Amino acid sequence: MTLKKTKNPLLDEDELSLNLIEAQYFLKDTRDQNNAKSVLVLVNGIELAGKGEAVKQLREWVDPRYLLVKADAPVMFNQKQPFWQPYARFIPAEGQIMVMFGNWYSDLLATALHVSKPLDETQFDAYIEAMQAFEQDLKNNHVDVVKVWFDLSWKSLQKRLDNMDPSEVHWHKLHGLDWRNKKQYDNLQKMSQRFLKDWQVINCEDEKSRDQQFAQIILAALKHCPKHQTEAKTKWKQAAIPELLLHPENQPTTDEDYKKELKELSVKVAEALRFDDRKAIIVFEGMDAAGKGGAIKRIVKNLDPREYDIHTIAAPEQYELRHPYLWRFWTKLQTDEDIRIFDRSWYGRVLVERVEGFASEQEWQRAYEEINRFEQDLANSQTVVIKLWLAISKEEQVARFKAREETPHKRFKITPDDWRNREKWDAYLDAAADMFERTSTNYAPWHIIAGNDKNTARLAILRAILKQLRAD
Repeated sequence: MTLKKTKNPLLDEDELSLNLIEAQYFLKDTRDQNNAKSVLVLVNGIELAGKGEAVKQLREWVDPRYLLVKADAPVMFNQKQPFWQPYARFIPAEGQIMVMFGNWYSDLLATALHVSKPLDETQFDAYIEAMQAFEQDLKNNHVDVVKVWFDLSWKSLQKRLDNMDPSEVHWHKLHGLDWRNKKQYDNLQKMSQRFLKDWQVINCEDEKSRDQQFAQIILAALKHCPKHQTEAKTKWKQAAIPELLLHPENQPTTDEDYKKELKELSVKVAEALRFDDRKAIIVFEGMDAAGKGGAIKRIVKNLDPREYDIHTIAAPEQYELRHPYLWRFWTKLQTDEDIRIFDRSWYGRVLVERVEGFASEQEWQRAYEEINRFEQDLANSQTVVIKLWLAISKEEQVARFKAREETPHKRFKITPDDWRNREKWDAYLDAAADMFERTSTNYAPWHIIAGNDKNTARLAILRAILKQLRAD
């Protein structure tokens, strides 16, 4: 493949600077509008091609307060986390521009070129495919991903190495390569050909031209602010509602049998979670008052508080709304805990946001595949994703609502919104049915638990967790 390299005419620097600053402020001022977006610039390329110099010059031409830069040395991929996880919290919010020197591509090259355990072409291409899918999800969520490769010939690279101060050589060991080794240089160029099709490639032989080309690429990205589509492209086909959602009755368990089995199961679940080499994410969804809080108490009863995190998910904050939808969940995976429990989750987009109209048709219909890719990345990174839907009947919910109102220490659990949401019961059942059909996968299946009898439901939840931990 022959790379198409950018070649733009040089502009007057004052004019270029003015255009960049105006475009920066235009981007900043579009926050909360229908054409709002952020710009994420991924910078990679040949060592000594001038990536740092180009970014430094860009900062002099723009308002530096509104140009975010993240620079990290490349690292080997960690098999226990998705490739995007170290960078998730740095994904820019709408109105922001972020330049990433260190990114998933530099990590991929570092991993692929590792001497002791290099990646083969199949593995390399699989990572590229996953990265491109992740980037497309970012673009769908208003993050304009701009990828720039700084290219330099072997001859020019050697000349720059000759002219370099010996004290600076140790700073230029990208991917751990010996840049005097022609075979390694050729290998890197060959590997980059496998993913550069959708990149902007800058020929860095001329430094002034290089800096202007980079700035003009950024300027074009800042100026491009299309309106976001909100209507679905195809007619939606509603899934059939599972029988357990329509009839969630279950056989009551006596108090004596419940206490005995609960004690045994809670210990087994704690041990299974604690001694599993993988991480675990337990997701709870279901109608209001279905018993999510009570079930979580039984799961963690025999765990040390330092072993797990519990995330109670409510409506997103304003700053979260300016990021991609999944961002607020990506950033909750940054802690060291191996066990994470979500009381409601990323499925809010296809449940409450769909039903209440907080997400457009296109957004919630697109979300199923985005969620599946997210969970697939987790599963591929040695994380077990256990998803539990607690089903109760409409009549049982009323009884629990009234009990909450009459119980002093439970009154905080009931709000006017809980009563109002009952008016859309059928719409929530339809949304849940679509969710099960489109997101119950072999790597992250849904478990629907009949919950009219709390004791029976709690035991069923513990059994479901044990079953999936042992089966995966």
